[in-house]
Amino acid sequence: MNIQQNQVIESVANALQYISYYHSSDFIQAMTNAYEKETHKTAKNAIAQILINSKMAAIGQRPLCQDTGIVNVFVEVGMGVTWDAEMSLEEMINEGVKQAFTNADNPLRASIVADPLFSRINTKDNTPAVIHMKIVKGNKLDFIVAAKGCGSENKAKFTVLQPDDNVADWIMKMIPTMGAGWCPPGVIGIGVGGTAEKAMLMAKESLMQPIDIQDIVQKSNPSNIEKLRLELMEKINNLGIGAQGLGG
Repeated sequence: MNIQQNQVIESVANALQYISYYHSSDFIQAMTNAYEKETHKTAKNAIAQILINSKMAAIGQRPLCQDTGIVNVFVEVGMGVTWDAEMSLEEMINEGVKQAFTNADNPLRASIVADPLFSRINTKDNTPAVIHMKIVKGNKLDFIVAAKGCGSENKAKFTVLQPDDNVADWIMKMIPTMGAGWCPPGVIGIGVGGTAEKAMLMAKESLMQPIDIQDIVQKSNPSNIEKLRLELMEKINNLGIGAQGLGG
């Protein structure tokens, strides 16, 4: 497969524009399920507003949220791929990000600074992206493009547990400390094992998986991981944080 430079740039830019105003169907279904089950009036209204906002964003092709996120790109590059390009793959991805965030028809909020320690000057186009690359067998180039909101990003947690510590117990200690800054209801991504950076990367990668918790609820014989997910869902919901932290 021969990949041209403009194909990568256009694909990344188009993907970022698309996800700025379209929710995935699994998220919409999960939110609908949450709305139907919610009994707390204020939280139910908040979920309704999220669903209305989602529809308005899709129809008007305007951002779902003012926080259009730090761009995260997961790339798998096949060893058989050839290139017709003058730029590096990283440069191509960042050019796509630049074009998406400065699109005159739907400009997106730029959140990235060039120097996070001192000058903190905004790059004005949300570059650079956070890019994770894998070299794989075959003749393909696969992208997963995500714009992870900085509210949720700022609530990321990491710890080193002792062998006899309980993962679920630690998570249940962390969730209440996050307040409403991660804009609940949300999806909790958890990575366990390996080194510190590997665990954090696994947690982020897990957010790319389909929302299938309601399918697991229906299972007669869930696996140990699925049982842990169900336990966490019940315990987190029982905290009473509710949609947008309004209770429920």
